[in-house]
Parts: sequence; structure tokens; C-alpha cells
Amino acid sequence: MDRRVRIQVTSTKDGTEQPSYLILPEGFTADSEPTTLVVSLHPWSSDLDGGRNSDLEDLVYERGWVYLWPNFRGKNNTPQALGSEFAQQDILDAVEWVKENYPVDGGRVFLTGRSGGGHMTMLMCARYPEIWAGAVAWVGISDLTAWHETHKDGNYGKTIRDAVGGAPGDSEIIDAELKARSPITHLANAKDVAIHIAAGRHDGHKGSVPISQSLRAFNEIAKANGDDLISEDEIEQMGRPDGHLDTPTSSDQVKDDAFVKEIFLRRTSGKAMVSIFEGGHTGIAKATVAWISRD
Repeated sequence: MDRRVRIQVTSTKDGTEQPSYLILPEGFTADSEPTTLVVSLHPWSSDLDGGRNSDLEDLVYERGWVYLWPNFRGKNNTPQALGSEFAQQDILDAVEWVKENYPVDGGRVFLTGRSGGGHMTMLMCARYPEIWAGAVAWVGISDLTAWHETHKDGNYGKTIRDAVGGAPGDSEIIDAELKARSPITHLANAKDVAIHIAAGRHDGHKGSVPISQSLRAFNEIAKANGDDLISEDEIEQMGRPDGHLDTPTSSDQVKDDAFVKEIFLRRTSGKAMVSIFEGGHTGIAKATVAWISRD
């Protein structure tokens, strides 16, 4: 049985009706105790009806939390999608709609997404850090200009150009759009957010997003906190097809039952964490819930 209910939220940006899916806990009413809200964001080439994270839906439902799956202007191939001000506002509006209509704990609003959803998770945490109690960004894109270089001859490069009107270097306006829509530009603002940035070590080789996108995103937070950075040598080592560190630290060799997979790099900075694990272009729902469930 599909538990999802489709809702329409009026955009405060342009007055259009923007859809989301909502899943409420069993027996949840306006008189229920306030509960956690998990906002889950669709991948790059998906929209409201694609890229569904059923594993996470089930785990959130089992815990009696509210699950929100916004459209935020759909696939990342139009000017109003791909981290635009319109897409950002759609997520904010959907969260406010849920909080106004159901008993949600405002101090327990979490954000997560994979791939393009990981991009938007990092961007929203950086632009609106006060809203989120925590977040998990899986295999996300942090630097659109660098990612365009990776995929300039393929479909992902085309979607970036379709969204911002051209390629990096074509004009100052396009470069400014790419910068504004790239989480790495803003991530210093997320230094106090409990964000976990994670990627499979084979991504970029058996997937579309090099793990340097995650490692350099974390470094922006670490830099803002005055903490040690992941070095360029370490980023290069992890970027090899069999990504591993020549000299791992003790934190890189930690075991984490929530991941179910071996960890090859793990660093922390303030409330933030980055993990590179055995796998490719994927997320792990169990690990997302474990992060949200931390005290």
C-alpha cells in the first residue's frame, strides 16, 4: 500500500502551486505529540514521481516520524531547478506547510538526499543552517563548475548548461549562477550544522560523482571551524579506482554498524562528519536514520 499523500503548496516566490508527497505516521492527528520531520530530496534526473527512496520511507514510518518528499521544480535541467532560488524556496515553503498543518517538532527537522538530492541537501544546509537539526548528504555534487568539467560531453553537462544558460566561462552571468548554485560557495555557513557528508569510494569510476566533491565540501566546513583539512594528497589517494589512504588515521579505520560496509575515510569537524565507504553511487537508509537518531 502506498502511504503517500500528494499535497500542493503555494510558492511564496512566484505564487505557483508546487507538489510534494507526505507520509504521516499511523494514527497521527493534529492532537498527536510533536514528532520529527524528515525532508528527503530526489536525485538529479528525477522529479516528484521518480527516484523514490522506499527504504528510507519505511524506516521513517516505523519510527513514527513525518516524511516529506518535495518536487523543488523537478529534474535539474531547467532554469528554475538545479538549486535555484525558486527550488530553494519550494523546500522552505513545503516545510512550513507541514509545520503549520501537523504537530512537528521544530527542533527536529532533518534533511537528506542522494546525488542531486545530496547537492540540494548541502546547499540548503549552507543557505539556511538555522532550520535543520541535522542532515545527511549522499554522493552529492558540491561544485557545479567542476562537475560540468567531468561531464561536459555527456548528458549531465548538458543539463547544467540547460539550467544556467551555457557552460562555465561563457559569460560572467553564467559563472555567477554556477557559483550561487554550488554548495561549496556557501558551506562555511553550515559549520554548526550536524551534517554527515558520505560517498562510496568507487563513485566517479562506477558512478557519476567523484568523491572529491564530498571531500572538498567537508573541507569548507573544516576550514570555517579552524580544523585540519583533508589534504590534496589524501583526496588524490581516495580518488583512485581502489580508493584508499596510504596512511589512514585511527578515525579512518572506525567500524560503523549503521553503514554495514567498511569505512575507508572518516573525519569530523565540529558537528560535521565525512565518510567514504565501500560502495559506489549510493546512499544507505539505515545510516541516515542512525544519524537522525543520535542524541
